Amino acid sequence: MDKDKTEEFRQILIERREAILAEADKTVSGLNDGKENFPDPTDRATVEWDRSFTLRIRDRERKLLIKIDEALERIEEGTFGICDDCGEEIGEARLKARPVTTQCIDCKTAAEAREKARGA
Repeated sequence: MDKDKTEEFRQILIERREAILAEADKTVSGLNDGKENFPDPTDRATVEWDRSFTLRIRDRERKLLIKIDEALERIEEGTFGICDDCGEEIGEARLKARPVTTQCIDCKTAAEAREKARGA
């Protein structure tokens, strides 16, 4: 992959990272402000469910942050865009859709088929 494309993906990853961190900050401040007193148990349950849902989303984003950091490391090492399984270059369209990926579409499809066969 040429340097211009690599730099383009670096910027995409950095922007996603910053957006996730900004949302995490909003969540933390929102949770700290939540000192409401709800006399109605239904209202309290709704607020608690919303908080729980938000925290699950943030946990998924935390995992994505780890993958983003790993992708940025691969850029630094010069291995970004190379499939971990077959060693071939990952297609640009796949990287645009999922820049943290470590597998080309063929290897990912095969891995998913193996998982499905084990689970069936």
